[in-house]
Amino acid sequence: MSAGLYGAGTERTYKTAGFGSPVRRGSRPAIVVVDLTRGFTEDSYPSGTDLTEVVSATAGLIEAGRPADVPVIFTAIAYTEAEASGDSIAWLRKAPGLRGLVEGGDAVAVDPRLPMRPEHDVLVVKKGASAFFGTNLAGTLTGLGCDTAVVCGATTSGCVRATAVDAVQSGFSVLVPRACVGDRAQGPADAALFDIQAKYGDVISLEDALRYVSSTPAPDVRAGS
Repeated sequence: MSAGLYGAGTERTYKTAGFGSPVRRGSRPAIVVVDLTRGFTEDSYPSGTDLTEVVSATAGLIEAGRPADVPVIFTAIAYTEAEASGDSIAWLRKAPGLRGLVEGGDAVAVDPRLPMRPEHDVLVVKKGASAFFGTNLAGTLTGLGCDTAVVCGATTSGCVRATAVDAVQSGFSVLVPRACVGDRAQGPADAALFDIQAKYGDVISLEDALRYVSSTPAPDVRAGS
């Protein structure tokens, strides 16, 4: 674990506490693309920022995993009109900028630059930060036989970190390709990646992630026959 941003003292403190061990990579990963919807990836939306490079890196990772039939699960935050305008969602009282993420709107559409296959890839709609909270994501990953979540998306300090925490708590190994996650500001993103690396998963290079998903054996479709 590297703590260069925070100094050698911080690194020693975390090492002494027993944090930062590498995760055990499984044989059946899934790519979980957290909230790379237009409302987050385009700076024309109040809730968004320009995540062109993150989208490009994530698209490449998805394509690298296709030959091995690596499952791809997209998530999107989307509220009904009543939820977006009302007072029933506590998070929206803290983050009212998310009220623009309304079902059916352009802001909640998966970024069109991503190679999503609607007939093949799963879309999980959520109301909170973690892709696991209040959704069927854990059951979906289990049903697909997956043991490792390669978490991409936005924002690093918010929904990505929350998803990484809940993924490991749900029994999945977690890998976060640094190039495939993005945020509105660098400081919160760096802090979140440090925290993920220390406690919840491995923050890895895009090259490492590409090798991992492309080298995963495709499942034997005859196994259940």
